[in-house]
Amino acid sequence: MKRDEAWLQQVLDKIWDNYFTDVPQENDVRMVFGRRAKRRLGSIGLDPNDRHTSIITINSIFKSPEIPEFVIEATIVHELTHYAHGFNSPLAQAQAHPHAGGVMRREFAERGLLELYSQQKRWLKANWHEVLAREFPPRARNARPAAVKMKIPKPFWYIGD
Repeated sequence: MKRDEAWLQQVLDKIWDNYFTDVPQENDVRMVFGRRAKRRLGSIGLDPNDRHTSIITINSIFKSPEIPEFVIEATIVHELTHYAHGFNSPLAQAQAHPHAGGVMRREFAERGLLELYSQQKRWLKANWHEVLAREFPPRARNARPAAVKMKIPKPFWYIGD
């Protein structure tokens, strides 16, 4: 199946229906692919044009079929946890910081998704470096020629060599 934004929305709906039934959807929640990023797998924010819409943005590297679906699913669960805890959603904010006190691992465990959490962590540790090496190859050094030493003419009044 093609990994596009419609597919992302289906994955979000499946996860919400199966694991987040206790979380009311107080506004529209959209899924989009964002830019390719080395360190950010996903994020959630409010739409700057419509503050009644939350947008979950997923790393565009995840369009590649080499990235297992469980990595994407775990990323969506992570972002939905932020939504459930009131970060960039209309829900009451549960704590001051979005990752306070190991809240992500605990939330995955409470929702029966601890294996998904662990599986994603293992895969990223074993494979993410290689993915980044392919996605962001080292740039060739700037191919400028070496600086040419120009011979500066001596002034007429110089009496040296």
